[in-house]
Amino acid sequence: MNKKAVPPYIGAAYYPELWPAEEVAADIQKMHDAGVNCVRVGEFAWGRMEPEEGKFDFGWLKEVLDAMEEAGIAVILCTPTATPPKWLTDRYPETLRMYSNGKRAQFGGRCHVCKTSPVMREKNRIISQKLAEALGRHPAVIGWQLDNEIFHYDDGCFCPLCAAGFQAYLEKKYRTIEVLNRSWCTGRWSLTYRSFADVIPPRHDTWNHASLFVEWIRFQDETIISYIREQAEAIRPYTDAPIGTDMMVPLELSHEKMNAALDVVQINHYERAEQLADTAFLYDHLRPLKERPFWCTETQAGWNGSFFAANGPRPQGNCYVNTWLPIAKGGEMNEYWLWRAHPSGHELAHGAVLSTAGRPYEVAGEIRRAADDFAACRAFLKNTKVRSDIAVHCSATAALNYRFAPMAEGFDYRERLLRDFWAPFKHYNVDLIETSHPLEGYKVVFSPYLSTLEGDLKERILRWVEEGGTWIVGPMSDCMTDYAAKYTDAPYSCLEEIAGVYTRYQYPLPDPAIAAQFEDGSPLTFSLCYDAYELRGAAALATYTAGRFAGFTAVAERCIGAGRVIVLGGVPDEESLRALAGVLPVAAASDNVMLVSRSGEGIEGVIAIETENERGFVELEGVYEDVVTRARAAGRLELAPYSVTVLRKAEED
Repeated sequence: MNKKAVPPYIGAAYYPELWPAEEVAADIQKMHDAGVNCVRVGEFAWGRMEPEEGKFDFGWLKEVLDAMEEAGIAVILCTPTATPPKWLTDRYPETLRMYSNGKRAQFGGRCHVCKTSPVMREKNRIISQKLAEALGRHPAVIGWQLDNEIFHYDDGCFCPLCAAGFQAYLEKKYRTIEVLNRSWCTGRWSLTYRSFADVIPPRHDTWNHASLFVEWIRFQDETIISYIREQAEAIRPYTDAPIGTDMMVPLELSHEKMNAALDVVQINHYERAEQLADTAFLYDHLRPLKERPFWCTETQAGWNGSFFAANGPRPQGNCYVNTWLPIAKGGEMNEYWLWRAHPSGHELAHGAVLSTAGRPYEVAGEIRRAADDFAACRAFLKNTKVRSDIAVHCSATAALNYRFAPMAEGFDYRERLLRDFWAPFKHYNVDLIETSHPLEGYKVVFSPYLSTLEGDLKERILRWVEEGGTWIVGPMSDCMTDYAAKYTDAPYSCLEEIAGVYTRYQYPLPDPAIAAQFEDGSPLTFSLCYDAYELRGAAALATYTAGRFAGFTAVAERCIGAGRVIVLGGVPDEESLRALAGVLPVAAASDNVMLVSRSGEGIEGVIAIETENERGFVELEGVYEDVVTRARAAGRLELAPYSVTVLRKAEED
């Protein structure tokens, strides 16, 4: 029998360094029982791999990998750089991150190192290279995870090395201090700098200049990206397996830039049970980044927690759907944190697949059920992809700008993007793309809250519009530089000219609703951040009918070549937004159902996912076959609560 694991991968993080060697065989048998065919190992085990400086021990880990290979369980091998051992931080205290109050982080946590430190980087290179030399081509290893949940925690490290690096970053970008002062308008409040050495990192507990904050975080993120790339470079000569890093949900650190030099996109998320549908927002963002399917490397099986259980437990069936979502959306892996709950120490209250005593939690049965479904659907999933007609721009620059200059009270960039422009399209395939992503193949591109038209986006999107695309842009788009400064000669850098409008008034406040209507008299309700337009070559699609903007244009359209630009003065209601897009959904379905269309050579199918623990339905056009049960389906198909139905279009008789 061929024991080699194949996608879809389903598994968990495993920490064999915490358990007696004889426990591994018992754990492997329980992995088979739960349907687990992949584990992550090594991410926090630096102290076991290098117990003393320069003395390495990977024999214990090789024994674990040998056992996994024999059992047909694939392994993601992790670099342990998020938790350097005590001998390292004692001998090299400058490797610990410094908080904005001037205090160093204390040994005993994770992700607590200075990523600028040359010593830290060199030690990372050594342990990563030694690990790869020893085990990089082990047949059980299908991939690599670098570090752990990399991010600019607490707004980064404020040590002297990072302060000097920040000043060098600013000098490289702005060239002269005069350009920086002019760009940031530092004359206000007498903030003018005499030299780059004057610019000190901004404490997050202090009211500081928005441009300073944005550039500080951007510097931290560029440092993080180079930090990860150095580990990848140390590993590559010794492995053929794909390399990635398990990123978290926030959009401020560009997933595109981080993954540009890596092979496989990885994500960790811990949304609450009631946020189940929202996790698909992540997958729609990750999927366009690489041709290779993405990996969900961590999510909670039942609940998460540190000192106490939190964000759970999940209702029955929720874990089953959570296991399916990344696979349905184009990924090839879903891994839980963790396999077996820790016996002591940090995160003692965190849920797992097995209890500390090795007994399966209730969710193990749902994971087993998903694994069986994956086996039945393997050929369909392997031979189909998610292809989208609609794209929504999702920008790390906008996330940074609106964090430090949100403009409207309570504005949260990611949450508004998700709620206002992604959630209305749950019955459509949608790609969430960063601004440098190619536009070819899309019929409609939304650019909401896109504070900056970065790089050559203006030129590329105008060519795409001329060739027949529909660009729906705004609100709060093209209104800032990449360092959160406003334009001085118009509200936008170029949007008025492109869209053929003149912005008469702006009102950046989240009123409950403002009434408008389309030109045919049908109603339109606006919310959040309003622009009132006068026409300068565009045509009105909708006009404000009440309030301070009554009579002004709310939505304008301008035809350019074979395509059109639609500019939004605010956030339209969901029905109006879908009407403006003009693209048909995958199928008609109830609001509690998410639909994913998948296609391949000679294959078409739909995956219907009920995400709210209620009964639902989907209206099918044509005849389908349930890939799991082999039952025929047509017309109105009733869906059970927390169910996943994989349908392949039947061949015509």
